[in-house]
Amino acid sequence: PIQAEVIPAMIAGHDVIGIAQTGTGKTASFVLPILQKLAARKLSAEKWSGPGPKSFTTLILAPTRELANQICESIRTYGKFMRPSVALVVGGASPVPQIKALSGGLDVVVATPGRLLDHVRSGKARLDKTSVIVLDEADQMLDLGFMPAIEEIMRKISQTRQTLLLSATMPRPIRALAQEFMNQPKEIAVAVESKPVEKIHQEIIMVDQSQKSELLVDLLAAREVERAIVFTRTKRGTDKVERMLNDAGLRCIGIHGDKTQGQRNKALAQFKSGAMRIMVATDVAARGLDVDDISHVVNFDMPMMPEAYVHRIGRTGRAGKSGIAISLCDRSERNLLRDIERLTNTSLESIKASPEGSSQTGRFTLAPLPAGSARRDDAQRRIHPNPRAGAAKKPFSRKPPGDGRFAAKSSPRPAGKFGAKSSGFSFEKPSGFSLKKPATAKPSSAKPAQKPMAKPAHKSANHLAAKPAAVLGRRPSGYRDNGGFEKTHS
Repeated sequence: PIQAEVIPAMIAGHDVIGIAQTGTGKTASFVLPILQKLAARKLSAEKWSGPGPKSFTTLILAPTRELANQICESIRTYGKFMRPSVALVVGGASPVPQIKALSGGLDVVVATPGRLLDHVRSGKARLDKTSVIVLDEADQMLDLGFMPAIEEIMRKISQTRQTLLLSATMPRPIRALAQEFMNQPKEIAVAVESKPVEKIHQEIIMVDQSQKSELLVDLLAAREVERAIVFTRTKRGTDKVERMLNDAGLRCIGIHGDKTQGQRNKALAQFKSGAMRIMVATDVAARGLDVDDISHVVNFDMPMMPEAYVHRIGRTGRAGKSGIAISLCDRSERNLLRDIERLTNTSLESIKASPEGSSQTGRFTLAPLPAGSARRDDAQRRIHPNPRAGAAKKPFSRKPPGDGRFAAKSSPRPAGKFGAKSSGFSFEKPSGFSLKKPATAKPSSAKPAQKPMAKPAHKSANHLAAKPAAVLGRRPSGYRDNGGFEKTHS
């Protein structure tokens, strides 16, 4: 559907804002009309020699290296009979081959903003002859972190350009910001914004943070997990989960922003080939990663931004296939779960994982929760031990009307000293503890003898001036009298 709407609009020359679900073919929706325009231009001009040195006709910007590389491969695949000149310009790779490719002029450049600006500022690339610009995953590209780079690139490109923005999510502030760079854009939304594909079965497992690792091992060890991606929130968390799974006998590979481009390419190649059936990643792999037959996506950590959830689970259920998305949610992450449900306008199915017993997941028993109870604190509240008494807190109930006091169900009203004025709570005195005030020696009633005050030797008004300086008062420590107070350094 996204291709049927976007391709005619691009061929007609309109600026386009396209919104579609992940895995529905957004890449082909802008690559195919770009290739058609290139073919028509080469056929119409007999001696068309291209855009010129250091220039390129079409620029495609992507937020991550992996997505940029994937778009570049798609252009070569779709245009294999045209053989368009394409270059990949991304960070984390040697700039020398990129400069060499740019020097002769190109049809299409697929780039990340930072590295492209490096070449433009150094004079190795020019943007004045670029007539088409595409921002894939536009919501992330126009995020505040990318805005300076995007604005600088837009200022250098011709004002008669054609601009295309595509994404699965397009928040209102980002959409308003995007329209500043576009000329009467045509908005195309072929699905409900921020709505995951219906063939993805989503589950939320309520589990304590300390038990997530064991539950993850049990989930991934199941036979039905053919190929899975585990998403974490931080780079350090990715490394930790990767080590934990490998120690448990589940071979996996990790990918995040601190790894070199060579390491990231190797990890993706092993995952795509099936050499590794599990990949642990940050959100760097949440956008644009297209791998066939990913059966499961597991959110080890709930994403901080609800839009990231849509992109994460969109790695499965692609091209009309089904998939399973499982999210491990701790009590502290319930606010994030509410944000996801609000964005997707969906009430997600929630189950509780209990470490007791055994079931299909091994050491955990999974029990369904009533609708909405996963978001109520009382539904999952546990009784924590009392650090002072060393015993668990017991539930309290109000006595029959008229008594006006609270009492513990399992203990009688304390007697003794606290019988008449007790608050109704019973407790056990620890050893060596006494409520009696310790006895202290009473002070003597006799007043100490006071030394009589010495009479001043001089009673005149100017008698102080005649006294030596030492008599007037003690000088502060660390100071000396040098016609005034002066700090000394020792």
